[in-house]
Amino acid sequence: MYVLNPLPPQIDPHLLELLVQAEPAVIGHFRYTGFMCPGIRALFQDRRVAGTAVTVRVPGMDGAMVHYAVGQARPGDFIVMDRCGDMSIATLGGAVAYAARAAGVAGIIVDGLVTDLGELRQYGVPVWSRGTSAVTVKTLGLGGEFCVPVSCGGVAVNPGDAILADENGILVMPPSDIDHSARRALQMMKDEKRTLARIDDGEKYPDIMGSTQVILDAIEKQKR
Repeated sequence: MYVLNPLPPQIDPHLLELLVQAEPAVIGHFRYTGFMCPGIRALFQDRRVAGTAVTVRVPGMDGAMVHYAVGQARPGDFIVMDRCGDMSIATLGGAVAYAARAAGVAGIIVDGLVTDLGELRQYGVPVWSRGTSAVTVKTLGLGGEFCVPVSCGGVAVNPGDAILADENGILVMPPSDIDHSARRALQMMKDEKRTLARIDDGEKYPDIMGSTQVILDAIEKQKR
């Protein structure tokens, strides 16, 4: 059975421009939910992208829904594929990536496998996946779902969620959380630059971070 829902509203481009300046690993210092498991890995280095989640559930061998999703996607959309646990069949290859580039897709996440690594890198749309396979989906008309809540990398993803991803990890969050999380992360990134400057001036990292005092305090308590 196929389920075809409308596309979600796209996130304000200004919010995405703010979000993409923040590193997922910095947001990970203060936010503990919404991060996909590290088994889904970037196939591109030194790329950080943000976009609006367009979700797809692709069970089994039928790849028709993948084609439909790429045909519907708008510039700035981030296609998120739930493969329903399949770990033997590639859902995404070179031709789909080429079509995604033409559509202006920001990135693609597959909770499963992909193929045609050389072509994926050549066409340039950033992809995250659990691995590769030479066995691929077929256009069979068996079913799939478009723009429904899905599970990807152990995280619930709703159509219209914000996706921030780089080679360190993937973060999913409601658009309403973007401004606070991005600005807090950007401030932490500025603070880190000041920390590095203090190291250059000869200070010790654990002293700057307060770790030395934490350890000394703990040792003092052990003596009591």
